[in-house]
Amino acid sequence: MNLRARLAGALIAVAALTVAGLITAPPAASAQLTEVTGFGTNPTGLRMHLYVPEGVGARPPLLVAVHYCTGSGPAFYSGTEFASLADRYKFIVIYPSATRSGACFDVSSPQALKHDGGSDPVGIVSMVRYVQQRYAADPARTYVTGASSGAMMTNVLLGDYPDVFKAGAAFMGVPFGCFATTDGSSWNSACANGQLVKPPQQWGDLVRAAYPGYTGARPRMQVWHGTEDATLRYPNFQEEIKQWTNVHGLSQTPTLTDQPQPGWTRTRYGSSGTSTQVEAVSVQGVGHSLPTSGMAAAAITFLGLTATSTPTPTPTPTPTPTPTPTPTTNPGACRVSYTTNAWNTGLTAAVTITNTGATALPSWALGFTLPSGQTVTSAWNATISPAAGQVTARNVAYNAAIAPGASVSFGFQATHTGTTTSPTAFTLNGSPCT
Repeated sequence: MNLRARLAGALIAVAALTVAGLITAPPAASAQLTEVTGFGTNPTGLRMHLYVPEGVGARPPLLVAVHYCTGSGPAFYSGTEFASLADRYKFIVIYPSATRSGACFDVSSPQALKHDGGSDPVGIVSMVRYVQQRYAADPARTYVTGASSGAMMTNVLLGDYPDVFKAGAAFMGVPFGCFATTDGSSWNSACANGQLVKPPQQWGDLVRAAYPGYTGARPRMQVWHGTEDATLRYPNFQEEIKQWTNVHGLSQTPTLTDQPQPGWTRTRYGSSGTSTQVEAVSVQGVGHSLPTSGMAAAAITFLGLTATSTPTPTPTPTPTPTPTPTPTTNPGACRVSYTTNAWNTGLTAAVTITNTGATALPSWALGFTLPSGQTVTSAWNATISPAAGQVTARNVAYNAAIAPGASVSFGFQATHTGTTTSPTAFTLNGSPCT
């Protein structure tokens, strides 16, 4: 039996077990899986199914859930917990379906391994953009997960489209570029057998080469693998860790190692919290498997989908006891929460503005001074200029208005030369904030 058949057979068996009794709760009866057509550019004719739970918020999170070889979007919907978790936490799920023979996704061709290069990744991103436009899904909370072929595609999408996906969770996959072929085939036996071993820098370079010139934030990554996987063998787990720690500029030495469940060994890289840049979970004694027995729930916790809305960050203490004096003015009707997550020579900042006044703001511009040595490289949910010094963050089209008592959030990535502290004062539309 060849490897492709083994991949199909392993996951058909697991899918059957999952449908038989491993789903914790069925999707809500009032919400239905719906096929969407005409969603945009789709060079390989992928099919799209969409699950929108009852009661999603105004700017819901979005998860793309990608199936295994021989599977389909509806099969992955039925055979995993993501729809029932979406009911609980109110996020939208896209289920793509591969249409080629064998129903595997293209993670091998040169087109698939390049930003806007063509093939399946382009069609999946079209689905994402359709949902962002049709349902106002939040671009800052757009994620991807998948198993087997879908896990490989998760790696590919994070490499090709770091500007679209903020994080991913890959179950029993291989690194970005590992399955690349030059003979027109879609199967790479050396990769599947865990025989492609590269230094971290080479793995990282494959990701960086997928989108030349991109300097923005890189997606967070969670990888899972069973120690007894005989289809996409276990050495691929360590190669994924090497790749994504290098992409984030991190050491391969974990910042935390624990066992959240019996048989699971979890390592985190970059920080010890759930928002760490890279997380890896090795599952003892498990073979080539769908995400079952709490794995899907752990994945969406890592992605940040267990919050029903964008969490309000806890303010980072300022480095001085008092802000820059403003003796001739009083604080305006606004409050700013600002928190950072720093590593090596980079950091990300999450900012929330609250309108504490009685009048709606039709637009907003937040002014603040970045500490010396910090330079903005990318931003989301706002535009920021200039890149350093006294900067102004301005609303984008979809988040211009702030009602009384309401908040908006944005974030950015920056480089730093050693100082990772927060600004000491903010002005909103020219008036000082608390």
